[in-house]
Amino acid sequence: MLEQLSDRLQAIFKNLRGFGRLSENNIADACREIRMALLEADVNFSVARDLVEKTRARALGQEVLSSITPGQQMVKVFQDELSTMLGQPAPIAAGSPLRILLCGLQGSGKTTTAAKLALLLKKQGRHPLLVAADLQRPAAVLQLQQLGAQADVPVFSDTTTDPASLVRAALAHAASHSRNAVIVDTAGRTDIDQTLLAQLTAVETALKPQETLFVADAALGQKSVDIVRAFAASARITGLILTRLDGDARGGAAISMRHVTGLPIKLLGTGEKLADLEPMDPGRLAGRILGMGDIVALVEKAQEAASLDDMERLEERFRKRQFDMEDLLAQFRQMRRLGPMENLLGMLPGGVKLPDSRLAEDRLRRSEAIILSMTPQERRKPDLLNARRRQRIARGSGTTVAQVNELLNQFGAMKKMLQKQGPLKKMLARMGKGF
Repeated sequence: MLEQLSDRLQAIFKNLRGFGRLSENNIADACREIRMALLEADVNFSVARDLVEKTRARALGQEVLSSITPGQQMVKVFQDELSTMLGQPAPIAAGSPLRILLCGLQGSGKTTTAAKLALLLKKQGRHPLLVAADLQRPAAVLQLQQLGAQADVPVFSDTTTDPASLVRAALAHAASHSRNAVIVDTAGRTDIDQTLLAQLTAVETALKPQETLFVADAALGQKSVDIVRAFAASARITGLILTRLDGDARGGAAISMRHVTGLPIKLLGTGEKLADLEPMDPGRLAGRILGMGDIVALVEKAQEAASLDDMERLEERFRKRQFDMEDLLAQFRQMRRLGPMENLLGMLPGGVKLPDSRLAEDRLRRSEAIILSMTPQERRKPDLLNARRRQRIARGSGTTVAQVNELLNQFGAMKKMLQKQGPLKKMLARMGKGF
């Protein structure tokens, strides 16, 4: 996430570590580099200038503590200013029924974001209804229906060609079916035109939403700022959703949008899965941009992937020394549910990266295939796996005997380590209690 900007900033702050103290000269040099990094990341010019100037002023007024390095001090100053610029957390409005209107250009990810938002509200205890009001793009209605089925959320559609009439019918349907959150997916265009904006105004009048959220593709950079201003002239935009922050976006939109438009960034799309939508937290987002990770998000993903009962069961099996290949397979599947390995490593402090994260994904799939090629008895008692059985497993999983042996050796070492009393077991006990 925001990898290019993160790498540049980490390199700048690393260079400050060689100085014994912060001085006016090395602060000026660092600020010049920070400004260039922000501009290269497509941050709005005035935003970059304001952010760097505030960082410089605060850094010059800071007394560097003897316990930290100048680089660490500069990181702290910049993170504080960046967090302030990103704004305060802005939760979705209350209301029953809650009416949310999504708007934006075609290709920004509105339809997928609608389903993600429905799933998020569903996890919060609401009963959402998706409304397919994009009557312009071919197959838009079908796409929303498929996504709604994945999220187990009903989708309202109609044969009418008037989006405003469809929205009014959807509100009546929601009331009669006890749906207390209505999310409307509207039409987009490849560029702004008056027909699009007039249609948006008509839909907003029919819906009377508490939230009108502009969905912006982070890859658009500064261009998205001008686009949201045009939409705001036709509808009362209450907040922003930034999508595709997991892609190769340079990150400028995440920093520019809030400061230039004055609108809060409410949600961030961080992946392709329906669960990859999260509230924007300025401190956590600033930490990710600076390569400091986001342990809170990582823990939240882990808690979603593994239930408390699963963790307590695993802890009990460790305690009784019953850990087997079935348990290892369950752990692999939980790791897969957490999302791509590259995204998970990006949440760790220091911006950990693999030379090729695809290799880690492939290795995980290969290990699953090997375990699935074992019989239930072999999974429970790996000691039964003689040379002949290993050859059969290798053929069944499309791997080599050497790869089967490697997994079994790793399993043996893991089991031996987990059965030892010590810090690791205490950590697992804490995990079982949800920290």
